[in-house]
Amino acid sequence: MAEATDDRLRLLIERVERLEEEKKGIADDIRDVYAEAKAVGYDSKIMRQIVRLRKLRPDDRSEQETILETYKAALGMG
Repeated sequence: MAEATDDRLRLLIERVERLEEEKKGIADDIRDVYAEAKAVGYDSKIMRQIVRLRKLRPDDRSEQETILETYKAALGMG
């Protein structure tokens, strides 16, 4: 039984290692897209913020924007 458990563990670890390598490749691809956007004049920091905001549910996004505006107004920024 220990040998089967050892094989299972090895297979699971190898799967994680493959997925980590794929994740690194995808992260490199994303970095390349941002570099391309920057090369043609887009602001990659703002693009990252937009991507982050688009992941939020509309209600959560609206709530965050309202709180941000409230804080900015309190600090005399808005």
